Amino acid sequence: MRKEPLITGCLYHIFTKSIAGYKIFRSAEDCSRIMEMIKFYSLEKPNVKFSSYKKAKAKDSSFGESLHGKEKIVQILSYCVMPTHLHMVLGQLKENGISVFMKNLLNSYTRYFNLKNGRKGPLWQSRFNSVLIESDEQLLHLTRYIHLNPSSDQLVEKVEDWPYSSYHEFLGLREAGICDFSPYLNIEPASYKKFVEERIDYQEKLAEIKHLLLE
Repeated sequence: MRKEPLITGCLYHIFTKSIAGYKIFRSAEDCSRIMEMIKFYSLEKPNVKFSSYKKAKAKDSSFGESLHGKEKIVQILSYCVMPTHLHMVLGQLKENGISVFMKNLLNSYTRYFNLKNGRKGPLWQSRFNSVLIESDEQLLHLTRYIHLNPSSDQLVEKVEDWPYSSYHEFLGLREAGICDFSPYLNIEPASYKKFVEERIDYQEKLAEIKHLLLE
């Protein structure tokens, strides 16, 4: 049981990591799949399994429209898929929404990864970690930290070169995205790009939100 229950209406930094730093997002296919899963499992009781949804959508690209209008259990404000871990900022919309979302997401990806790689057993280090976000300023600087992960880990030189995060959605470069941050952040793409990439006060602000980072 969680020591502190996750509160509906609140925002959280969610972080989950693979066992022993095991590389679990190994290809564009893996990263794209977990991104699609994030969007799928944010919905309340989808009427199909994700595997069935994928097969039906492969045959008919319009099949995804059947899920439009369904209520969500979590709101996804930001995310970044890294080779060994996953960062998200989530808002809980329904009671136990984040816990249900994470259970379905992590179990589903484990089944996919193990089947694909002829593997058995758990994939994740432990139950996901969560930290309450207490202010708009914390939220803004946390999204920058999350989006900077790939360049900070030297996976890419420029932040925008990493396609497996919400950064392109924040810049308005990806349509029909996963995120909906508009109720909480008023993002002007050019200003946000400058804010992320200049990093002038990054180290100073990083100290202020260090307790949110979970790493």
